Amino acid sequence: MISFATDRAVNVLLIGLGRWGEKHLRVLRELGADVWAADVSTARLSWAIGHGVPAARTTTDYRTVLERVDAVDIVTPADSHLAVATTCLAAGRPCLIEKPSTVNVDQGRRLVAAASAAGRIVQVGHIVRFHPVTATLRAALAEGRIGSVRYATGRFAGFKRPRTDVGVFHTDGIHYVDLFAYLLGREATTVSALQRDFLGRGLDDLSVVTVSFGDVPVTIETNYFVPGTHRECLIVGERGSLGADYGAGTVTLHAAEHVRKGDAWDAIDRGKEELSVPQGEPLRLELAAFLDACRANTPALVDARAGLHAVEVIEAAARAARLGRTVSIAEIRAA
Repeated sequence: MISFATDRAVNVLLIGLGRWGEKHLRVLRELGADVWAADVSTARLSWAIGHGVPAARTTTDYRTVLERVDAVDIVTPADSHLAVATTCLAAGRPCLIEKPSTVNVDQGRRLVAAASAAGRIVQVGHIVRFHPVTATLRAALAEGRIGSVRYATGRFAGFKRPRTDVGVFHTDGIHYVDLFAYLLGREATTVSALQRDFLGRGLDDLSVVTVSFGDVPVTIETNYFVPGTHRECLIVGERGSLGADYGAGTVTLHAAEHVRKGDAWDAIDRGKEELSVPQGEPLRLELAAFLDACRANTPALVDARAGLHAVEVIEAAARAARLGRTVSIAEIRAA
């Protein structure tokens, strides 16, 4: 059993030094962690040494140093997550695993089982949960500012290089899948989808998916083609709506509702309000939460089961698009 002493820094093994791994290294060091680094590329390890990691704490084989660290931060391609995480968990090390937790539901189930068997913390890197915009949305919904939620939309799109291990809905749409499960406080129930592979890679690069969380439908658009960068969502309720722009870090409350007058409905617009959004870098908040959970041995905010549920929705979307019909999460779980 690992004991996290409060009088020393936590030793964290960062596995994977790609573009996102570089950001993890910076933030872990800012949080005071003693960082170890593993990557199959010696060039990337040299880069880490140049950015503050002692050469003695670098390795091309992460397995050789597991007994010397307290926790592991896995920032490798999604198709390697299960193998790396199960090895680290078997060694008794709590893990943060970048999203998606796994590439499919079967692997997700195996990850949940491995975490349970090891009795160690697993936190999945659904970073949008930690975004200050999400905190503002969650507070406004809890306060009933727009009444009961009727439906929502989300757009995570922009012209960029396609990811090579999973499709666009798996890498980008998954942000909003987990976000709305968190905001609405319930799991998805059914999924319908339109997906296209315009680039002929065998992976979706355009995805328009409607995920129903009980009686609340959420339509999520993701693609690699539209100009600009779009990270928005809109939550519509009985007394107004909440518009969030994750790129700009803003949340706007539109107070408006339809009021029945005799046999007709009138649209009453009561204006808008810019809600206060706290400061904070999402990645810093996410990694700090992981380190705190490790120190206190408390459950992670986004555990392996939450990661699995997001992948269940991804798999349901792929099946729905292929079959041209709505697919239930129960159907995915029964498979």
